[in-house]
Amino acid sequence: MKIAATVARYLLGVIFVFFGSNMLFHFLPTPPIPPGPLADFTRAFSVSHYDLAVGFFQVASGLLLLVNRYVPLALTILAAIIVNIDLTHITMAPSGLPMALVVSLLWLLVFLRMRSNFAGIFEPAPQR
Repeated sequence: MKIAATVARYLLGVIFVFFGSNMLFHFLPTPPIPPGPLADFTRAFSVSHYDLAVGFFQVASGLLLLVNRYVPLALTILAAIIVNIDLTHITMAPSGLPMALVVSLLWLLVFLRMRSNFAGIFEPAPQR
């Protein structure tokens, strides 16, 4: 499990550094998006520059995973990003769902290795 989690952490880090950098610097060609909700969503994302903030957090979290520092923080930030990626692919672009599920699985493997760091979140609230 330790080796699988380490490999998953490195893969997740590389994926988010690479694709987060692409959100910031646009070095991969983007095919035209057919009209519809995904095109509207992508346009709003770009015009508002929200994609720059998401790209920054992807790169920062990916780097934290790669250098193995503040991994719980990186996982927490990436959890929100991955939920949005999954929901985008479920609702608007099902063709990308397999890769989104792979990323979710990688995140889960790293999370399971680090779950002791999240123990306080899952404890019941103390009764008064």
